[in-house]
Amino acid sequence: MNSNKPRLSMGMPVYNGENYIRQALDSLLSQTFSDFELIISDNGSTDRTEEICRAYAARDSRIHYYRNEENRGAAWNFNRVFELAKGEYFKWVAHDDLHAPEFFAKCVEVLDRDPSIVLAYAKTAKIDGEGKLLDSIPTTIYDLHADSFSACERFRYLICVRHSCEPIFGVIRSDALKKTPLIRSFIGVDRALLAQLALLGRFYEVQEFLFFWRRHSLSSTVMYTLHTVGGWWDPAIKGKPVFPNSRLFIEYIILINCASLKWNQKLVCYLHIIRWLKGNWRRLRHDVGVFGRHLMYPDRWSYIQKKEN
Repeated sequence: MNSNKPRLSMGMPVYNGENYIRQALDSLLSQTFSDFELIISDNGSTDRTEEICRAYAARDSRIHYYRNEENRGAAWNFNRVFELAKGEYFKWVAHDDLHAPEFFAKCVEVLDRDPSIVLAYAKTAKIDGEGKLLDSIPTTIYDLHADSFSACERFRYLICVRHSCEPIFGVIRSDALKKTPLIRSFIGVDRALLAQLALLGRFYEVQEFLFFWRRHSLSSTVMYTLHTVGGWWDPAIKGKPVFPNSRLFIEYIILINCASLKWNQKLVCYLHIIRWLKGNWRRLRHDVGVFGRHLMYPDRWSYIQKKEN
């Protein structure tokens, strides 16, 4: 192993993760692929997260622990771990998810073998707070032509068909991620990032259940509602109205404009945007309604924020 530049960098953004972080770290350190670094960025945790992480870092030199004294939001923390990464490949890891020992080895093998692939991931299974298997999540990305050699086809299926975004926790080429704006503070940013990566290259799904996504009462998807999740991404926008579908529409347009595609390929992608609009016009109408209610009844909006927080 090259201690200065490992093949794989893992980034773990965390805030108050004492309940599950030991299990997550143990599953990472038990990987059969060992040429990695693990970057932990603690967003000002107030529980025993710091103590636990420092103890693990003292035992294993591959673990690098960084602490921010205040919580700057999940988006900042996700980007921070990538900024500190040195590896050829990168993977975001959550403090509460688990990985089978072969996860990294099989994903890295795929990327080493085929330079046309920018993201490799494995089938996902859901577990509860106790680590018990709930049910498997139907595979969507691989079946949705994300392995196609056509960038337009990959883009079409990733934006037009509803799918889970667990592949964002796959192993990604660092050079590809550097061409993106990474994680920003809006709902659906993982969907937009996957669409942009699909324009850059192919995805590959390892046909084994090697990733275990934990669902529990403290998960961000459980704790926060549509109106309050913005504050989780970035405290500076806490309490502000959100327009997730309108923002996604704008992001998709920007992705096409900035993509290194021929003019006829961009035209095809714009046609896919029209298809997306046909399937999401009701959601866009909802955004317009939220905007109108916010303008007409700002006091009522503030009340909703306080109630949901």
